[in-house]
Amino acid sequence: MAWSQDEERMLLQIERHLTDEDPRLAARLESFNERVQRQEGRRRRRVRGEGGEGGPARGPRGTTVVIVVSWMLIAILIAMLLVLVLRHEAAAALPL
Repeated sequence: MAWSQDEERMLLQIERHLTDEDPRLAARLESFNERVQRQEGRRRRRVRGEGGEGGPARGPRGTTVVIVVSWMLIAILIAMLLVLVLRHEAAAALPL
């Protein structure tokens, strides 16, 4: 539904007034609008089957899997370091 000219003029006046009164708020709203537009574009590409930015689109499940695998790798690395440190200390305590 299109806005009438009077409504568009009033909205522009409100926008100018808000920008003059609180520039930080205006910047936040602009940033929010840009993020929403990017997300809508990604959703449209995902629905059409396009990957977008550098590869196939990943949904929340794919992101969760990546995070879980990353945490598992970090835990394994920490465990390996502990084992190496404990073995080194045990080997150092042996008399030669």
